[in-house]
Amino acid sequence: MRKLSWWVPVALIVATLGAPVVAQAQDFSEAEIIVSGARRETDGFDASRPVVGLRRAADFAILYVTIAGDTRDAEKRRSEILAMVKSAIEIAPKFTVQLATGDEVVEALTLANYRDLGFTSDSRPDTNRTTFLAKVKLGAGVDGAAARDRIARFIKAVPAVGRAEIRGSSGDLTLSVVGPDKFRGEILDILAADAKAVAARMGPDYGVELKGLDRPVEWSRAGLTDVFLYVPYNMVVRPKN
Repeated sequence: MRKLSWWVPVALIVATLGAPVVAQAQDFSEAEIIVSGARRETDGFDASRPVVGLRRAADFAILYVTIAGDTRDAEKRRSEILAMVKSAIEIAPKFTVQLATGDEVVEALTLANYRDLGFTSDSRPDTNRTTFLAKVKLGAGVDGAAARDRIARFIKAVPAVGRAEIRGSSGDLTLSVVGPDKFRGEILDILAADAKAVAARMGPDYGVELKGLDRPVEWSRAGLTDVFLYVPYNMVVRPKN
């Protein structure tokens, strides 16, 4: 997309905002993305977050769950941990909890792939642990507190296997949003309205220039269960003459 020049009329600015843009990063129009302080991996972006964007409720509340074991025999220890993961997968639907894996893109944890989970030491000799995500869909009367309570009841119900034990993170809930890129049009509509309002406030002798609209959608956390989706643009107000 070409840069919007300061002499372009506001009406044309609004129309141009809806034009197609060239993708410059991985397409996240369908994927479920974990919202954290980290930005998507793209080059050349200003680290500052613009004020104007789309604030909306997250799609899922997520808690990190760990299963650890200290059985002396390493093979048996890992077998017990995996058996407990299998039980967790089997009972999760009873609590309306979904299990998943992923550091940025969320993927379902199932009976077909749970054996692919990685193991690390659990801070003591002869111990191992594996970690996955337990998530609850937000909305329809389910807020952050309800989601945490549902996950806690699920964790308590997972039967122990051998010396393996399950525990949930004591930190804040993590959030995820499904398909952040699909909100690009809505975000650009918000930017168009803001640009029009700024230009009108400044008067007929000034124009508004928006740069960076070809950049991909970014995300950050905006509250207990809210996320902020935005395009890292810059706005410049200049005199027309």
